[in-house]
Amino acid sequence: MTLRKLAAAIALLFALVAEPAFAQPSPAAAPPPPVTILVSIDGFRPDYLDRGVTPNLLALARSGVRAAMRPSFPSKTFPNHYAMVTGLRPDKNGIVANNMTDDAIPGVKFAMSNTLAVLDRRWWDEAEPIWVTAEKAKILTGTVSWPGSEAPIHGLWPKHWAHFDQSFSSDLRVDMLMAWMALPAETRPQFATLYFDIVDYAGHHFGPDSPQVTAAAAKVDAAIGRLQAGLAARGIVANLVIVSDHGMAALSDDRRIFIDDLLDKDAYSALELGPIGSIYPNPGHEAEVARVLTAPHPHFQCWRKADIPERLHYGHNPRVAPVFCLSEVGWSLTTHDYHPREPSLGDHGYDNAAPEMRATFIAAGPAFRHGVSLPTFDNVDVYPLLAKLIGVTPQPNDGTLTDLAPALTN
Repeated sequence: MTLRKLAAAIALLFALVAEPAFAQPSPAAAPPPPVTILVSIDGFRPDYLDRGVTPNLLALARSGVRAAMRPSFPSKTFPNHYAMVTGLRPDKNGIVANNMTDDAIPGVKFAMSNTLAVLDRRWWDEAEPIWVTAEKAKILTGTVSWPGSEAPIHGLWPKHWAHFDQSFSSDLRVDMLMAWMALPAETRPQFATLYFDIVDYAGHHFGPDSPQVTAAAAKVDAAIGRLQAGLAARGIVANLVIVSDHGMAALSDDRRIFIDDLLDKDAYSALELGPIGSIYPNPGHEAEVARVLTAPHPHFQCWRKADIPERLHYGHNPRVAPVFCLSEVGWSLTTHDYHPREPSLGDHGYDNAAPEMRATFIAAGPAFRHGVSLPTFDNVDVYPLLAKLIGVTPQPNDGTLTDLAPALTN
């Protein structure tokens, strides 16, 4: 058994053993303040709620607040998860892509699969996530696999945290959080995060319209029900904020753009391709690469870094590639040498204004009004909302509470 699986098993055992002791708190005790739980369902498009398999999420939406969110650009996983907990768009929070390099961290490629890089605080220290702000204010936090939470950002971890392990089931992740919620009040987190990835996985491999995505949505919905039942059994009142980081668009083999049909392989390197392209001209080829790629092309557009449209709020961070490309929704940049091990029938990263990239927002609990439907808002607004719910002074950020104020009871 690996150390990660052993830790998960211990957490689950603790939850099961500890639950009876805390299931019925003393009626004489003063009611504790509501906890705040931020839940991410990676890749969950708002229209997935209309498939008839998410009764728990729909009940929360109807009893609380529902909206579509506009992700930050690029509409990728790590940049948007960090945007929501820092209130800063990727160009400011430093996590500009799922894959990136930094001259100040030479010889290292940041990637979701590079565990050492993900654990290196230098990639994350350009911003301060809400759990660090809370811990500084002596408010205990706990994070289950939220991107960034495994690194000691600004020298601090959450009080409780769990490594990301894709093999951990959605139910196990809920039980790990419930183990912390079963702790005595003085060590129990007042703010916690929970992360589910199976909907995103199904969307990538089978496409957003597939029965596999519908089945994954149903499994996550059941896990949300498990979370609600666990909180109720422990007498814990919570404000639940349920989000996704982006949506998902369908792909097909006849919507591919081959960069190596336009440029010789010796002229450039590509750090990331797909909906977006991070292109690095090789020495001596800078002018050629920029001239060829920034010329008009069907189904994609490229810019020199300094010319990326301001509406994307992108291109000022040193980690952004010198030439950056964006595909039309449903199209992908690739090369003839790229042969994935598994088919990809869905992807994200496209223009954050595209309807297919919209993210989900649901909130319910004593802080929220009932039956509210909000217009689409930017996902950086989640951060000032969390700061208000937790009771901390937010760091400078790109968000605003104005769009969410009609949803709040106070």
